[in-house]
Amino acid sequence: MNTINHTILNGSQITQIIKRIAYQIYESNSNEKEIILAGIQGNGMIFAQLLAKVLKSISPLEIQLCQVLINKKKPLGTVSTSIDALSYQNKSIVLVDDVLNSGSTLIYGIKHFLDVPLKQFKTAVLVNRNHKKYPVKADFKGISLSTSIKEHVEVEFNGSLSYAKLI
Repeated sequence: MNTINHTILNGSQITQIIKRIAYQIYESNSNEKEIILAGIQGNGMIFAQLLAKVLKSISPLEIQLCQVLINKKKPLGTVSTSIDALSYQNKSIVLVDDVLNSGSTLIYGIKHFLDVPLKQFKTAVLVNRNHKKYPVKADFKGISLSTSIKEHVEVEFNGSLSYAKLI
């Protein structure tokens, strides 16, 4: 069996995608004073931090980062956030992750935020793999990629050396 291992996004492409998504987030929140970028622990949080940096440079929005702690292998377990629920009540939230595969992580992340009244809720991903098991979509996405269920997308955020690979 051949092993696929090729780069689908390089560092400069990831940088361009981050800028584009940041502009899209700003456009959809142009009437807001503040938004919450809720990054799923690991690469989702790194992606959220990169988006926050660009948003701060292109907009007057106050950006608050929030880490979403969820076990990606067992998403039914406890989901928690680095900020309390009152901090995001009646605010606009963007839930951020690196790869949308089956939708399990995003749907359980979304479920956590539904216990509090929100002004707006959106999702952002770098790579959308289109293997949805749940009715969740990426409102802001870098690329959509048709892959087999056996393939894996690996994302590394490391400045100009960042990449997304299909393995």
